Amino acid sequence: MQERAELTRQAVLIGAAKSFEKFGYAASLNTILQYGSVTKGAMYFHFKSKEELAHAVIEAQHEMAMNGTRLVIKQSDSAIEALVLVSQEMARQLVTESIARGGMRLTMEIGSIQGPIEQPYRDWIAAIHQVAVQANTDGDLVKGVDLEALATFVVGSFTGVQILSEMLTGRTDLYVRLKHMWHLVLPTIVQKPKLAHMMRIAGLPPKHWGDSVN
Repeated sequence: MQERAELTRQAVLIGAAKSFEKFGYAASLNTILQYGSVTKGAMYFHFKSKEELAHAVIEAQHEMAMNGTRLVIKQSDSAIEALVLVSQEMARQLVTESIARGGMRLTMEIGSIQGPIEQPYRDWIAAIHQVAVQANTDGDLVKGVDLEALATFVVGSFTGVQILSEMLTGRTDLYVRLKHMWHLVLPTIVQKPKLAHMMRIAGLPPKHWGDSVN
């Protein structure tokens, strides 16, 4: 019974994410029910309102992003590689996962209405800062790089790149734009012995690091 309830809740979340991705926070409850193939009673059993459901989608997207980040960091050969590979995993999620796309759009829209939704970005900056600290300890970063500024810049740059890609091409060129971002950034932060290797890593297609939700 509990497993069935969880499957229903997940169906509601995915339906909501697809609806919010397409129509934004203005998506109607009927549209959400249609995309999720669930009844109104099933939706209200798990979520009291559209606002609660929207925040649940944002939380699900944040959880997916942080789980992906932790997995990449754990499985990468080095911290300097993880710096690039984490951004590639975030790009992969946005291209392939409805939860990621719906959550990202809601973060922007609800944030503009109710005030900034800061925690997802703060958590991601903290994770990237941790990676940068390790890469610096490993001797792979150019001496004197401001690690806090680097972490903030990477997150901010990715955010801008993915928004521009969404506006211009529906994110069909996101991987290419991300590669261009790194090819501009890496020569300024990576020690020369590792630079050619990292430029190659930045040009590789994203790898699927683990199970995620469509």
